[in-house]
Amino acid sequence: MTATTREARHRQYRDKGWWGDETLHTAFDKAVAAAPGHVAIVDPPDCRTLIGRDPQRLSYQDISNASHNLGARLAQRRIGRGDAVLVQLPNTVELSVLYLALSRLGAIISPVPMQYGRHEIGHMSRELDAKGFVGIESFKGEAAAARMTAALPETVPVLTFGGSGEGADALAVDTSEPRMLMPSAGEADDVFTVCWTSGTTGTPKGVPRTHNHWFSQVIAIEDTVPLEPGSAMLNPFPMTNMAALSGFFFYWPLIQATLVLHHPFDLPTFLTQLTTEKVAYTIAPPAVLNLFLQNTDLHDKFDLSAVKYIASGSAPLDPWMVKGFRDKFGIEIINFFGSNEGIGLCGGPAEVPDPEQRATLFPRFGHEGIDWDNRFGQRFETKLVDWNDNDREILEPGVPGEMLIRGPNVFNGYLNDAGQDVFDSDGYFRTGDLFEIAGEGDLARYYRFKGRRKELIIRGGMNISPEELDGLISAHPKVQEAAVCGYPDPVMGEKVCLFAVPKPGESLTLKDVTGFLEAEGVAKFKWPEKLVLVDALPRNPLNKVVRSELREQLEPA
Repeated sequence: MTATTREARHRQYRDKGWWGDETLHTAFDKAVAAAPGHVAIVDPPDCRTLIGRDPQRLSYQDISNASHNLGARLAQRRIGRGDAVLVQLPNTVELSVLYLALSRLGAIISPVPMQYGRHEIGHMSRELDAKGFVGIESFKGEAAAARMTAALPETVPVLTFGGSGEGADALAVDTSEPRMLMPSAGEADDVFTVCWTSGTTGTPKGVPRTHNHWFSQVIAIEDTVPLEPGSAMLNPFPMTNMAALSGFFFYWPLIQATLVLHHPFDLPTFLTQLTTEKVAYTIAPPAVLNLFLQNTDLHDKFDLSAVKYIASGSAPLDPWMVKGFRDKFGIEIINFFGSNEGIGLCGGPAEVPDPEQRATLFPRFGHEGIDWDNRFGQRFETKLVDWNDNDREILEPGVPGEMLIRGPNVFNGYLNDAGQDVFDSDGYFRTGDLFEIAGEGDLARYYRFKGRRKELIIRGGMNISPEELDGLISAHPKVQEAAVCGYPDPVMGEKVCLFAVPKPGESLTLKDVTGFLEAEGVAKFKWPEKLVLVDALPRNPLNKVVRSELREQLEPA
């Protein structure tokens, strides 16, 4: 995408009122003015175990004070507008306050999950040219920030929460009235965050996004998950990527919500928080939702009457689960497909009324002739193209193609121009995700996900979607978890290998699997020809299976 094209589109977004002057901290200040005493943040109940202090419940005014005080502290360390800060913090009050403080300074926050180690931290600090690293002194009883020091250039100061609060490198959440209010240094078009791709297809790439990008993205959630002002929302996902940031964090101040935090994911704690905090909206992996719905003993132990919406994604949803939550609890499951770069396909009851269809279909936003009440669907543009001929748009149903996206929420390009040919000549981002038009008639309003282009298994010229096979095999009565990947074959090009976690007490053979797929009527070319039994599947912090690690297990040493 040329700079001229980008600048012209950005002018268009402002002319249409899709972009404005709102930043995270100005949106938060409006919430403070509207509801200063309302509870803004609720810490995870296991804070004492996580970071060595008791959980806190802070009001909007408390958070505002703390962000000004922290901003002043960071300014003393010469962190200001345009400076990038690498951040590794769990989902606690500290991280939320830090986001706001850096927004006030006009600085850039680059959040990374707690699971990342020195290798990842070193790579990211160099890519960012980081001016600081912010971590937690102790996490689950072990030194955290100090372990990363060796990975950082000597010029990068390591600042930590959780210590005595004294010393030049110590940070704290200070809710006392600030001596002075920090002036607003940043603007809405400034880069505010640099999140990172999952790294499943190579070295992680930084994804810079401005305030305007985020507020354009959050509209997808606002219009799919309409909540009353002051509602409670429970976020169990790390606030380092699209799901948590657009799904919760940037939505939070717009409705003066109570943001209930959770870390790490623990089902009993999660269910207790839903009940005690009267949560209206949350997000959970499909496997967790399936488990809860099937475990009827849990249904009477937890009061879910306040819950209206549960978002889910990262893996295909089961139709029986989406329908079951509506029938049993009156809860609408939102099928969400997002990415750091800007995909935002949200299927809720307004977009996909039939709950069983909603499990596998996404609204075909941004296509001429298909109207949506959802404002995001009116602004976000999508199209499918033949992956062998990017100039050929796919308009017929049932033909997989790569999804291309364009809109006010889509990023401008990877950090340091990493990645080649990521935009086409019309400014559409090439997502690498494969979808198809779901059908004729009413089904032409929807997309169906088919997999990642780079993960597609091609056996004898036949394309196999690994996600599709994952879902099919996971339904086997002896299988707890399953994931497939391709492995080289001199005749067929690739064949399918299955990595499976058997249910406790069960044994599993390849014949068990192929017999099951035959009974289900699955085409034989899709059947796995190798089985590897494992104790667990490798997953990234967003719960996605890391297929590159599966493939590595098949490679000769």
